[in-house]
Amino acid sequence: MAHLTGRMNDALLSLAVVLAMAPLLPGVAARTRAVLTGRHGAPAWQLYADLWKLAQRGAVYGTTTTWIFRMAPVAALSAAIAAALLVPLDGRAGIVRFGGDAVAFAYVLGLGRFLLALGALDTGSSFEGMGASRDVTFASIVEFGLLLTFAALAVATGELSLSGMFGAPLAAKSGALAAPLMLLALGLFALMLAECARVPVDDPSTHLELTMVHEVMVLDHGGPDLAMIQYSGALKLALFSALALGLVVPRANWAAPASVAGLAAGLLVSAAAVGVVEAVTARLRMAKVPLYIFGSAAIGGFALILLLR
Repeated sequence: MAHLTGRMNDALLSLAVVLAMAPLLPGVAARTRAVLTGRHGAPAWQLYADLWKLAQRGAVYGTTTTWIFRMAPVAALSAAIAAALLVPLDGRAGIVRFGGDAVAFAYVLGLGRFLLALGALDTGSSFEGMGASRDVTFASIVEFGLLLTFAALAVATGELSLSGMFGAPLAAKSGALAAPLMLLALGLFALMLAECARVPVDDPSTHLELTMVHEVMVLDHGGPDLAMIQYSGALKLALFSALALGLVVPRANWAAPASVAGLAAGLLVSAAAVGVVEAVTARLRMAKVPLYIFGSAAIGGFALILLLR
């Protein structure tokens, strides 16, 4: 019983670290991009200040919106937190685990995205409807790539839960599966850029009307509602980073303090890597984005082929 309690405490501590660090990751990415492109840029903790400022403001709702619009930010944040409970952030097991929770992880995030798209459509704006259409189209391909990655890990570990795929069963075989795991980590990182609306798929800093994807969906949100949306986006970035870290550096056999420190360092490294990608690549033309996402998913397919041989 004491052993189980200790494991639960480690999982809760790791979750608290991820929840606290999530707003820092977009700031680290933006700061890295600014340094590499010769600009001063905002400080890495800028999103914390933005969230605090938004939380102090009131929300303004249009006369055409209904309860769906007001529910969307809460649903997006709730979905991100629910997904975080399934991820083995401590490198061993998630707070909530069951057979097939890898599929639940993908579809919980999909539910949050769907409700956010409904909120955009509820405004009655064709512009926000265009952004919602683009977002769900790209996300449907990302979902395929994510499930392909999980399928490869299920073959490698014989497990159907994230706690098995990224926990002790994976750590025991990581040495023999180095090449497929590196491919899966690379594919997952590329999918993360699409899922979290980063360059080369989207640019969170742009406001060019014809190229906006995620940002156009939330134009009518403000105050605490916008804060919830921005935080949920940062939390998704942290979760995908944690999954990629689990493939590169399995931590199931690490002591709890080392595992938490490794998690924090890995999140920062992942955020810096996002900044490097954004500094050295340009945003893709809209017609090329599906090809990029399919290519990212294909990396997971190659890994699956290696594992099936």
